[in-house]
Amino acid sequence: MDLSTIIGSVLAFGLVLFAMAAGQGGLSSFVNYPSLAIVFGGTFAVTMINFPAGQLKSIARVMMVTAFHRGATPIDTIGRIVEYARLARKEGLLALENKLQDVDDQFFAKGIQLVIDGFSAETVRDIMDLEAEWQRQRHSAGRKILDQMGTFAPAFGMIGTLIGLVQMLQNLSDPSRIGQGMATALLTTMYGAMAANMVFLPLAGKLDVRARQESLLRELMIEGIVAIQSGEKPQLIQEKLKSFLSPSLREAVES
Repeated sequence: MDLSTIIGSVLAFGLVLFAMAAGQGGLSSFVNYPSLAIVFGGTFAVTMINFPAGQLKSIARVMMVTAFHRGATPIDTIGRIVEYARLARKEGLLALENKLQDVDDQFFAKGIQLVIDGFSAETVRDIMDLEAEWQRQRHSAGRKILDQMGTFAPAFGMIGTLIGLVQMLQNLSDPSRIGQGMATALLTTMYGAMAANMVFLPLAGKLDVRARQESLLRELMIEGIVAIQSGEKPQLIQEKLKSFLSPSLREAVES
């Protein structure tokens, strides 16, 4: 679980809710269901227009994984690769088959399975490169959806503002309806800004960061698995894979 996402979300929403509650009228004065329907309903509706249904099916899972999931670290991955290299060098590549049940990462498991099946190093690299590219495209699509939702939400906030103003101007003779029109006008703008800047755009940025981290990790895995298939010495593999780490992290890799 990514603590930075949780802490950041709690702080952001906590500060906004505190400011709302501390003012006159409390939190209840900031709740307007028509405004919520315009911003969130409209944002999701036009997102459905903008993207194919196949891409939208996975957006909820992408958002959850982006916000809360933490994958293997490069240091842990290097340790596992070196461990497998030692086992393969000592007992042969087929001995790696018993290790597959301990692997949660499907990409890594697929690479090890290719090695066990006896494919050449070049073939293993080509297949895994294609798999890594497909994953990059998937992350790119998810990031684009979140970016677009971050664009649509403030736009629907503005649409709600215009609706509220029209309603207010049409009922100036009835003071009891002016407040409702103004609430819709102002709150939709606020909801749109909050949705974009506190949910969709931060998640898009987090997904971009995760995509870059995962891409680096995939490259590390490819190099390590191909090295295992080629029969390179574990110590040489470890030193090669350290090049993927920043200098401050290289000392943390166990010899």
